[in-house]
Amino acid sequence: MQQESTPESESQVPSQLDQEALNNWFDERLEQKLRERAEARTPQLSLIATKGTLDMAYPPFILASTAAALGWDVSCFFTFYGLNLLKKDLNLAVSPLGNPAMPMKMPFGPDWFKSVEWNIPNALSSNLPGFEKFATLMMERTIKEKGVASIQELRALSIEAEVKIIGCEMTADLFGYDKAEFIDEVSEWVGAASFLSAAKDANICLFV
Repeated sequence: MQQESTPESESQVPSQLDQEALNNWFDERLEQKLRERAEARTPQLSLIATKGTLDMAYPPFILASTAAALGWDVSCFFTFYGLNLLKKDLNLAVSPLGNPAMPMKMPFGPDWFKSVEWNIPNALSSNLPGFEKFATLMMERTIKEKGVASIQELRALSIEAEVKIIGCEMTADLFGYDKAEFIDEVSEWVGAASFLSAAKDANICLFV
């Protein structure tokens, strides 16, 4: 014998269905809003620059200026030897010592000569007087002849593009630097904890 439905059971079924539909609707709306928020958010890049040689000065400024040109929010934290990249008077050198992957190509002579990679062993380069200065002059000449922007130009471009320049307070104290030695565009001097609290929200964080 078929059991007749009671008014109480009939009222519960639509209520359960409505609640399930409502939950699904909220889930879909939440996912949609989260997607819209992610798409509308300006990408953020945080860089940590630690090296102060001429060759290693290029990566942070190239990445920073390029990202800023794409409309990203960019901050760059200069610490230890990387802090030298913020000095008013830049006097950067190339250090082949400990950098065996660095090819030494001559910026003069016939094409076949300029294409040769002169991989000088560290044991030799470290004992040749004036070798670092020679390598620096060759790098500077190559940069100029290839039409590559100088570090001063890339730094100015990054500042113009509103890259946030951050100096390491601890490094300045450690090396006894006078902050008057550095460019006025350093937005703030902070420690690692302060920088990391801001960098944690970045889409990309790079150590260069």
